[in-house]
Amino acid sequence: MTVPTYTKMSVAEYLSFERSSETKHEYIAGHILAMSGASAAHNVITVNTLAVIHSQVSQRGCTVFPSDMRLGIVQQNIYVYPDITVVCGDVEFSDTEQDTLLNPTIIIEVLSPSTENYDRGKKSHYYRAIPTLQEYLLIAQDEPYIEHFVRYSAHQWLFSEVTAAQESIHLASIDCTLQLKDIYNKIPRRG
Repeated sequence: MTVPTYTKMSVAEYLSFERSSETKHEYIAGHILAMSGASAAHNVITVNTLAVIHSQVSQRGCTVFPSDMRLGIVQQNIYVYPDITVVCGDVEFSDTEQDTLLNPTIIIEVLSPSTENYDRGKKSHYYRAIPTLQEYLLIAQDEPYIEHFVRYSAHQWLFSEVTAAQESIHLASIDCTLQLKDIYNKIPRRG
């Protein structure tokens, strides 16, 4: 991510700008961050994960959104684009445009070399402040490795990880199981 030379914007200015822009930008408390493209591995892992989740939850009142759905973390004045967002129950939007989601149940980020530190650090901190968020996944793209964070209470999260292709993760908040072999399907092994 790079920071363009825009002046500081209000949320209203950002949303107006973003809705007419051909590229995506995240908004962090007045500052705009341009989003870069993703690698083939990142895209394959994202589509695999989205497909697996969608196939298990679409008939149970859950909606799965790809990375084009903006997420508003209004209490922190932040607008971002997670790789995958799942909402169970009614979907809440910030306004009638219905392009800014407010109530994620699960957020998933596929790690990239250029965004890994941000996804693990500040962005993870922003996400954990969302009251509706129950689970957060970080998926590595260079090896079978998924970090799973589950909300235990308002300020406590339980961490677990899986590292082998034959393992799986159960997302209890949406009653969905992710097999790593499915998530990493068509990703060549390295080494």
